[in-house]
Amino acid sequence: MLNPSQQALKAVSLALLLCLGPLAQAADAVTQAMQTANGPYRMALFKTNGTSQAESQQALTQAMQAWDKLSSEFAAKPAAPYDRDPAFASSVAAVSKVYAKAQGEISANDLKAAHSTLEEAREIMSAMRKRNNVVVYSDHMNAYHEVMEHILVDGNALLAQPKGLLVMTAQAGALSYVAKRLSTQAPESLAKDAEFQALVDAVKQSVDRLESALQNQDQAAVKDAMGKLKGPYSKLFAKFG
Repeated sequence: MLNPSQQALKAVSLALLLCLGPLAQAADAVTQAMQTANGPYRMALFKTNGTSQAESQQALTQAMQAWDKLSSEFAAKPAAPYDRDPAFASSVAAVSKVYAKAQGEISANDLKAAHSTLEEAREIMSAMRKRNNVVVYSDHMNAYHEVMEHILVDGNALLAQPKGLLVMTAQAGALSYVAKRLSTQAPESLAKDAEFQALVDAVKQSVDRLESALQNQDQAAVKDAMGKLKGPYSKLFAKFG
């Protein structure tokens, strides 16, 4: 397991990789299909983070249909640049397996488990693009999510350590860096969208609150700010991720 400093370095390194790597905003047929399938996938993640079994099932069904379409078109013979990827077909199948598992969990009304399962699909899709030197805006959203999740999952334990506030300050610095890139790396179509800007601003404000609490060495305020990170991100991800 990475220590907190290594986690922060990993997050910044990932963001730098996204900056330096070749940017492909759905420049090929496969990436376009993945981006199209990403919309209903995001909604399935969003709905399974709620309480409605019916809405979660409907969202997942739409995600599965979109992915099945991609699979039928490209799994056997992907277009460039994925045509050089020997793991492409197995990755497409792996996403389908994730969806099937989540479907069973939703049927059992275990939405929390389904949400966790669906997170695996995000990692598979991201790895597919990375292997093929493709970067899309979703990858910047994923970079933010990775740092945020580390803070949410391990934050209280980090704060309980000696110099916990100092350790968390490093994590918040990494989060602030990837948060800024949600704006700087947005395609022009999003940058001009008023709703997108409002949602990104809300994410940045949530990070600013965390950094302010850390600067004031107020542990109670830090924990409160940590608890308010996920909401703004979830709204941005559901619509534009």
